[in-house]
Amino acid sequence: MFNRRNFLATTALVASFGLPALAQADVIKIGVLAPVSGPAAADGQEMVNGAQMAVDELNAGGGVAGHTFELVVGDAADQSAAAVATAAERLLGDRDMGAIVTGYASGSNFEIEMMAEQEMIYLVSANSAQTRDIISEDPDAFPTIWSFTPSFDAYNTGVLPVIEGLAADGSVDLPSKTLALISSDNPYSKTIAEGLVESFTAGGWDVTVNDLVPFGEVGDWRGFLAKVRQDPPAVVINTDYLPGNAAAFMSQFMEQPTDSLVFIQYAPSVPEFLELTKDASSGVLYNLLGGTLPTSASERAKDVIGKYVETFGNEPGAYGPALYEEVMLYAAGLAAVGDPADRVAIGEWIGQSSTETAAGTMAFDPETHLAVQGEGGIPLQFYQIQDGKRVLFAPENYADGSFKLPPWME
Repeated sequence: MFNRRNFLATTALVASFGLPALAQADVIKIGVLAPVSGPAAADGQEMVNGAQMAVDELNAGGGVAGHTFELVVGDAADQSAAAVATAAERLLGDRDMGAIVTGYASGSNFEIEMMAEQEMIYLVSANSAQTRDIISEDPDAFPTIWSFTPSFDAYNTGVLPVIEGLAADGSVDLPSKTLALISSDNPYSKTIAEGLVESFTAGGWDVTVNDLVPFGEVGDWRGFLAKVRQDPPAVVINTDYLPGNAAAFMSQFMEQPTDSLVFIQYAPSVPEFLELTKDASSGVLYNLLGGTLPTSASERAKDVIGKYVETFGNEPGAYGPALYEEVMLYAAGLAAVGDPADRVAIGEWIGQSSTETAAGTMAFDPETHLAVQGEGGIPLQFYQIQDGKRVLFAPENYADGSFKLPPWME
């Protein structure tokens, strides 16, 4: 487990050697703290790709404020506290490190404290509840930490209105107000699952099954699905975010599907999920906060996705564009401040900025350091997998298609 006292002692020792100031370096290093190995490696590699694309673009344009950039990767591996702390310490110990970016590293975001102690720019794109809990107690103590995702409260409350809206307009016939839910034992999945239970229960729904599996690779979901088939609910939700797990879940659901809507948290947004499930996932619902907007709805998204496809040969999920935008926002802050060693000033500039990104307008709440959500900010997007493609059906002003009845419910 991460030991804050030991870390502070180590960094004090490093400082005592009189490392040269960052401002003297011609090359600024940008760290990517990401799970490039382990069960979330597909996400981790995409994070690296997005950040590298931004670095290459900045260098091709001559750099920023007299500096060029170099990417350094810290592998968060299995996302354990030990793995994340080791990778973070390695990046923080590099005298030329100007900023560290990530989609996610740990489940709890404890590394935020490490970054703040070193006044390191740290831009993160997940685990908003954990970020808010850490920062909201003393926002001024975290001037270099900013989240590209808004409050995850919308994940807790946003699903029910959309499902009930589909029923109200006749898109789907829900025979009952029943929900079966399963979650993974990690802060992200559990927090969202608990919020969903509270939201559905308050809406008059009956949660007939509420199970929890250990975090990590899960290949067998048949115990939960057996309960689902005994008394089929109107809606089935799985909040495990790992694409391999979600793919196994969907394949096993399709062995004997029930007349239920299926919603899976996040995982269907990852290209690996579609590669693993192919036609078996057609009809699945998911949503995204901070996800890339459709190219039909956003010129910025069209530009970023187009460059990613040209560079890497495949369409990205959420984290390629997110890390690209994180690096670009850091570069904009550096251009405004001029001195890469003045990371606090760069962080404060970022916190006061408002920028069009591939996910929408990026501005930040000064009390939580989260991105602002909603109209004029980052929208909660609802997608359905249809014949191997992701179709955004809500909110209507961003939609590039409409909901279709899942094939197993026809």
